[in-house]
Amino acid sequence: GKKLSNTPAQYKEEFPWLKEVDSLALANAQLHLQAAYRNFFRSPKSGFPKFKSKHRHQDSYTTNNQRGSIRIEHGRIKLPRIGFVKLKQHRPIPENFCIKSATVSKTPTGKYFVSVLFEYEEVIQPVKAKNVVGLDFSMKELFVSSDGVTAAYPHYHRQSMEQLSKEQRRLSKCRIGSNNRNKQRIKVARLYEKVSHQRKDFLHKLSRQITN
Repeated sequence: GKKLSNTPAQYKEEFPWLKEVDSLALANAQLHLQAAYRNFFRSPKSGFPKFKSKHRHQDSYTTNNQRGSIRIEHGRIKLPRIGFVKLKQHRPIPENFCIKSATVSKTPTGKYFVSVLFEYEEVIQPVKAKNVVGLDFSMKELFVSSDGVTAAYPHYHRQSMEQLSKEQRRLSKCRIGSNNRNKQRIKVARLYEKVSHQRKDFLHKLSRQITN
């Protein structure tokens, strides 16, 4: 039930590359490790903390905002130790919002995303529902509503799933460690990302139609 109280600073002499990154990113990684140990000691069924894999894990890190080290201006975002990076902003940010932290992640297809956490004060007024609709799961379609409306997955989604299965079979036949396998892996990742986006787009539009 005991754990080491190590800090990233004591490893910087042995591993000089730790000095190249943001110190708050290292501190957040340490906090994540401590949380993993606490969860294991509290419930061993959760599993012992595992080392990250170079090939099978999500590439991401979290850093905190200190004295404007993270800010968004003129279509760019400033990150500690990196500086300003061009940004495709998802939504406008009110002036009374305060940046708390940012999580930078990289997808298997090589795309980078920044998820920014804001703090703000707002009183949310409760809204009473006027119309209610019931949704029931269906074996053939996604659901059947109480109004008799059904929703089936679009044909382009099924076509993409068939193409994904075909490319995954090709990947399984490639020799491990070869350049062809790496190229096929990226091809499968891009196709899987396309399928995921198609599914999310379909669900978002469908839920919007229901709420409207």
